[in-house]
Amino acid sequence: MMKNICIYSFVFLLNFTTAFSQSRREQLREIKKFQKELNKEYRTPSTTPLRAENLKNFTQHPFFPINLKYRVQATLEKIAGAPPFEIQTSSGKTKTYQEYGKLHFSVEGKPYTLTVYVSPALMKDPAYSDYLFLPFHDATNGTETYGGGRYIDLRIPKGKTLTVDFNKAYQPYCAYNAYDYSCPIVPVENTLPIRIEAGVKYDDVYHH
Repeated sequence: MMKNICIYSFVFLLNFTTAFSQSRREQLREIKKFQKELNKEYRTPSTTPLRAENLKNFTQHPFFPINLKYRVQATLEKIAGAPPFEIQTSSGKTKTYQEYGKLHFSVEGKPYTLTVYVSPALMKDPAYSDYLFLPFHDATNGTETYGGGRYIDLRIPKGKTLTVDFNKAYQPYCAYNAYDYSCPIVPVENTLPIRIEAGVKYDDVYHH
C-alpha cells in the first residue's frame, strides 16, 4: 500500500512539474512574441512613430531581462457608473477616458493598486471594444525608462481576475516623437513606489 502511495505521489509531482514547466515556457514565448512584434512595428515605416534618422538607425528596443515575478495576477474591482473625464496629454490637449476599475495585485508579497481606464471613442471600434488602458509610473522612470511613464494594453476579462504582465510595458509614442503624437499623461494615482525592472527600456537618443 505504501509503495502505491509513493508511486502516485511521484506521478502527481511529475505531472505538476511538467505542467508548470510548460506554463512557464508558454509565458516566455508570449513575452518574446510581444518583443518581436514591437520591434517589427517600429521598423515598419507605415506603423512606426520614428522619423528620419531615428527610423534609419533603429534596430531593436532595449528590454529589461524577462522576469516572471513581474507577471502578476490582479483582482479587478469594477467602478460602476464612472463619469467620463479629461486626461491631460503631452501636447497640452486632453483625451476623454473613464475609470473602469481598480487592479489589486502583489509584487514580492507587497500589495499595490492601479486604476485601469477605457476610452469611450475606442470602445466604438469592435476590435477594441474590450480594450483596457493601464498607464503607470514607477521608480525606473527618468533613468532606464521614459520619464513620463509607461503603458500596458489589457483586455476586459470575463471574470474578476486578469494577468498584468509588466514584461509587456512600453513607452508611449510621444517618447520617440513628441512632434507628431499627443499621449495621455499618467495620472498621479497610478504611481508605483517601486522599480518595475521589466518591459521596454528607453534609449537616451530619444530624449528631447
